[in-house]
Amino acid sequence: MNTLSACLLLFSTAFLAATLLPAQSEGVLFWLAYTQKYPIGLLLAAATAGNVLGAWVNWWLGRYVARFQHKKWFPVSPAQFKRAEHFFQKYGVWALLLSWVPFIGDPITLAAGALGVRWPVFLLWVTLAKMGRYAVVCHAAGWL
Repeated sequence: MNTLSACLLLFSTAFLAATLLPAQSEGVLFWLAYTQKYPIGLLLAAATAGNVLGAWVNWWLGRYVARFQHKKWFPVSPAQFKRAEHFFQKYGVWALLLSWVPFIGDPITLAAGALGVRWPVFLLWVTLAKMGRYAVVCHAAGWL
């Protein structure tokens, strides 16, 4: 696999992992970093960019969630969304530092959009959180 293909695979997996769809970008990043065939900076950038873009999709959906949250196809139950809103209201934008955590990160990014967090603030905190998580994965693979 060439570098472009590896980065596209990682970007796509990271994007899907940040949306409400199940995917494991950490495993893909770990494997690609462990092989030491690809520039670690590009892998870190591809994973972070894909994951932040996926979180932005959640934020965008959150902006319009009131319109769709009672639809049968909506991927988050009203109870889950209410818990995320309560958590976010309690901790404010600091809660976005937990956007990388499985199971709670996606609802937090949805709640951020629904509660009107401005895009630049969202981008800053989510990027820091997600890049930090991927840096730990790269370190575990023996790179950083």
